[in-house]
Amino acid sequence: MKKLPEDFIFGGATAAYQAEGATQTDGKGRVAWDTYLEENYWYTAEPASDFYNRYPVDLELSEKFGVNGIRISIAWSRIFPDGYGEVNSKGVEYYHNLFKECQKRNVEPFVTLHHFDTPETLHSDGDFLNRRNIDYFVEYADFCFNEFEEVNYWTTFNEIGPIGDGQYLVGKFPPGIKYDFEKVFQSHHNMMIAHARAIKIFKEKGYKGEIGIVHALPTKYPYDPSNPEDVRAAELEDIIHNKFILDATYLGEYSDKTMQGVQHILEVNGGELDIRDEDLKILNDSKGLNDFLGINYYMSDWMKVFDGESEITHNSKGNKGGSKYQLKGIGQREFDVDVPRTDWDWMIYPKGLYDQIMRVKADYPNYKKIYITENGLGYKDKFEDNTVYDDARIDYVKKHLEVISDAIADGANVKGYFIWSLMDVFSWSNGYEKRYGLFYVDFDTQERYPKKSAYWYKKLSETKTIE
Repeated sequence: MKKLPEDFIFGGATAAYQAEGATQTDGKGRVAWDTYLEENYWYTAEPASDFYNRYPVDLELSEKFGVNGIRISIAWSRIFPDGYGEVNSKGVEYYHNLFKECQKRNVEPFVTLHHFDTPETLHSDGDFLNRRNIDYFVEYADFCFNEFEEVNYWTTFNEIGPIGDGQYLVGKFPPGIKYDFEKVFQSHHNMMIAHARAIKIFKEKGYKGEIGIVHALPTKYPYDPSNPEDVRAAELEDIIHNKFILDATYLGEYSDKTMQGVQHILEVNGGELDIRDEDLKILNDSKGLNDFLGINYYMSDWMKVFDGESEITHNSKGNKGGSKYQLKGIGQREFDVDVPRTDWDWMIYPKGLYDQIMRVKADYPNYKKIYITENGLGYKDKFEDNTVYDDARIDYVKKHLEVISDAIADGANVKGYFIWSLMDVFSWSNGYEKRYGLFYVDFDTQERYPKKSAYWYKKLSETKTIE
């Protein structure tokens, strides 16, 4: 049995658009997802988990089951329906009420400003490829810092990497563009500039509390470690998803090795980046201001050399074996490895989380502290006897917490874990069948039912012992 620290946070994670529903209620502005889901998928975010109305129920369950932290995102378009301009007072009031309920239930809110949901007005005008939208984000962030004094922990962005990946590489997020590496890296860079500017304002104005950023960090391994070309494929894939944004966060620049990889990818696939001297100054000025790093980790990938044209097939319906991922000049993901995987072809490899934590500790020693801000198992829950006997989920979380305990023992400063997700929510490109929650949601009645994992998690939070 392994232990976790006494002050460790046992949290649950949510996101506004995946949980709230009420997509056009009380003055909320549209986001690009509203249209994109209607046109491309078989579901919408209405009513999702109806967190907009049922947050008191979810927070009461949190308190009852030992969940003492919750990741919440503010929907930008609830505050500024068009992303800027007039403030929507009903949206502001909603979040004040939500944070007040968190305090009542002794659940610490970790609040994210942007979780994939740029207002549609700005998204249709280039999203973060348009530098003017960086200004609008910073203005929105400053408003929230000033307004919501109840919040002690702020996150600027959730998963800059998957945003660029989803929007411009895989094409599963709006605007649905594929294989455009110039846009991928430019989006990463511009969003990191937005983060750097927001965090600098937070510190300069003396707002209370702590601030950081959440990165999704899937670990990349060479399929054949003895093959230099497979090693190179893993390094290039790591640059796309991890190293480029980590360098910007903690080095305040892009290392020579990172930029050599980026230039290779662009030479093969076309495109060039607009990285300005003033950008690098902004990044450099903010590199020491992050109070924490949130790591979202679900899977690792094994890469091998690939010589053909780019082709990605996204497994959206949980048909195991339906995924394909190969990128020109970079590499190919190999799924036939001796590692279990989910129905959505996500490779289950807890050691990848340990390796990623220790990589951050070694390569970016100014990281200060880490929260595991998302980790969990999505699958097709079987609801019976008013519960779900989700032993596979318990096993998944247990094994990941064990490697977190190992990382702490080996000197990493990890302060908390947020299971994705607190209750069942809708999944961006997978719909409602892919469930992650501690609490089962009947999406027809919106009733909540604790799963077996909820009772296990409660005992864990009480004993701090992984068993």
